[in-house]
This record gives sequence, structure tokens and C-alpha cells, in this order.
Amino acid sequence: MPLLIVVLGLFLLFLLIAKFKLNAFIAFIIVSLAVGIAEGMELQGVIQSIQNGIGDTLGFLVIILGLGAMLGKLVADSGAAQQITTKLVSKFGIGNIQWALVLTGFIVGIPMFYSVGFVILIPLIFTIAASTGLPLLYVGLPMIASLSVTHGFLPPHPAPTAIASMFNADVGKTLLYGTIIAIPAIILAGPLFSRTIKNITATPLKEFVNPTILREEEMPNINISILTALLPVILIMLATAADLLLPKDAAILPLVKFIGNPVIAMLIAVLVAIYTLGLARGKDMTQIMGSVASSISGITMVLLIIAGAGALKEVLVDSGVSDYIANMLKDSSFSPLLLAWLVATVIRVCVGSATVAGLTTAGIVLPLVSATGVSAELMVLAIGSGSLMLSHVNDGGFWLFKEYFNLSIKDTLRTWTVMETTVGVVGLIGVLILSIFV
Repeated sequence: MPLLIVVLGLFLLFLLIAKFKLNAFIAFIIVSLAVGIAEGMELQGVIQSIQNGIGDTLGFLVIILGLGAMLGKLVADSGAAQQITTKLVSKFGIGNIQWALVLTGFIVGIPMFYSVGFVILIPLIFTIAASTGLPLLYVGLPMIASLSVTHGFLPPHPAPTAIASMFNADVGKTLLYGTIIAIPAIILAGPLFSRTIKNITATPLKEFVNPTILREEEMPNINISILTALLPVILIMLATAADLLLPKDAAILPLVKFIGNPVIAMLIAVLVAIYTLGLARGKDMTQIMGSVASSISGITMVLLIIAGAGALKEVLVDSGVSDYIANMLKDSSFSPLLLAWLVATVIRVCVGSATVAGLTTAGIVLPLVSATGVSAELMVLAIGSGSLMLSHVNDGGFWLFKEYFNLSIKDTLRTWTVMETTVGVVGLIGVLILSIFV
């Protein structure tokens, strides 16, 4: 019965979001109340669980996602994203242009939310395709695949960061394992896949053909652009490496781990970006702070959706459903990694949002991490892989891709959906392989 209630709750979530177009945050709260009451919780207990779930989830994430949005905005507004793209393309040459775009998407995608990175980089894709005469999808898919992978796999993006927090997973290890898995996923879903779709022609809408491109003197230099964009990743990875390589009693280890803490790493990166991409470029502090402030408006709804998912997770835990599921599955021979991927895939197909799919799955499979001893970091990545599967007409990313590349729904399914599914499948395979060694 508890499991049936969860299934019905997820079906209600799907109906509210997909059928009735209700805001995802409101839908999560309604479903949390319904599931808690149906599971026999006291009314005040359900409300308390929702409050605790929202508070516990946002306590860590508000800082990370807020600082991440600020960094992404500074990277975009300063022209650093454009500088990274143009310089890498010129260095790699036209024969290796896809690999330049893969690397650009990866570097720019780490500090930026997917939709922001997409909108910032899409004019550059159009410009490169027009100047080289190469097919638009051949140029665009490698970069889009990189953006998608960083969105689904890597902190500081919302879903992987939130799930890592729920599972008490090490963010540095999640980033390391995610990067290892991301490489083959991007290569297969981007450069290799794009070479198989030569019979599909994309033509950007005329209003997107003349993007605003900054001049060289208006942009920071390439070294500053890359270093600033990747600084949080560098600091987190250094802390992870130090923790693995240095003696546990090393005097410098606490300081390195402090600097590599995701919150501190993001704070340092934003402060550095304020100088390197702002003050050093001749902007005044008022102008820079205006840009920083405007960045937050883009993540408020993301934060609320994550908060709603946290509320549902807490209700599942407090009502005993999570323990019930864990006890039912802990003696099963079915891999918890594969199970998490399947659950995330089903929710992704039903609801559309990768973030919603990932966070909802995390609440359902949370007890399996402690009950089975599976790597928390690999569970984050298994869920991330499943949350990217089979994107179709109920996913905002599907329509963003379709409209900008001016494709039919059929051709969008043959390109975008196949690309996302390739990432999801390769991600799962990578997780299962890594689980042998981790």
C-alpha cells in the first residue's frame, strides 16, 4: 500500500504539471500534502515535514546556486564566454571545429545554468556555421551536448548539487567521477552523433541570424576568461586531490579543504570575477552589482522547484515510505544504480523537467544509499543520467532547441531527443563501469 500511494502521488504530480500546466513548486506542495495524509501522517506532522524539507534543502543550495548564477552572469556579460568560444575555434581550426565547440560548451556550461548557457552560446553557433559554411547541426550539437551533460552530471548545477547534498555525497568526488563519465557521453552524443544526421537541415529563424558580437578589445583575454569560469572547479578538485594524496595530519590540509568547500570555492570565484571581468575591464562597482543582482531573478523558480522536491523527499522519509522501499529492495539482486536510473527515466518521461525528475527520484531512492552501501556519488550520477533520458514535447529544453534551430517536431525528436538519450545511456554505462572500481 505505501508504494501504491507513492505511485499515485507521482501520477498526480505528472497530471498537475503536464496536463494542467500547474507551476511545479505548487504541484510539489500539493502532492507532498496528499502523500503525507494518505500515508497516515498527522496533519500538523505533514506541514512540519514540508517545512523541514524546504529548509534543509535550501539551506545549502541557496548559497551555491546564488553564487553560481552570479558567476555565470559575469562570465556572460563580460564577453568571457564569447572569448572562450572564438579563441578555441581559431586554435583548433576548421577541421577540428567540433572539438573546439565541445570544449567551449564544457567550460562555459560548468558555471552557467543550461538555459542561460544555451541562449548565450547559440548566436556564436549561428555565426560560426555561417562563416564556415558547415551545417548548423554539425556545428551546434557538440556544444549543446556539452551543456546538457554539465547540467545533468556536474555540480554546481541545481539537480546534481541538490542530490549530492541529500545523499551526503562528496561534491569533489561527484565532480571527478562526473567528468570521467561526461567525456565519452559528450563525444558520442555530440561530434559522433552529429555526423550521422546530414539529411536533417536546420535553418535558424531570421531574428536569430544577426546576434550581437563583441569586438576583441571589449572582451577579457582568453587566459583570464577560462581561469575565472573554471576557478570553482579547480578549487574543488584541488581539495579532493589533496584529501586523497596528502597525509591526514598534514598541516595544510584543513586550509585546502576549506578553500575547496563548494560554498567557499564559489564565493572566491565570484569575488575574482568581480575584479577580473568587471573592475579590471573598467566597469564601476554599481554597474557590476547591478549585473549580479539581475542574475538572481533567473534562479528563483529553480530554487522553489528544488524546495518543493525537498518537501516531498522529507514527507517520504518521515512517513516511513522511504524505509519501506529500502527494506523491500535491500535484499534484491537488482542494482540500486540501475534502479535509480530507471526511476529517474520514468519520471523524466512523465514530467519533462530533468531537475524535477532528478530531485523526485532522489527522495524515493534515498534510503538505498545507506541500506545497500552503494557509492553516494555514483547514485547522484545514475540519477543525473536517467533525468536526461527521452526528452520530448513536455520538456522546455526540447522546445528551446526546436525553435532556435527551426526544426519540425519530428526532426527535433530525431536530433535533440536522440542526443539526450545517448547521454543518458552512456552515463549509465559509465556509472556501472565505475562502480566496479569505486
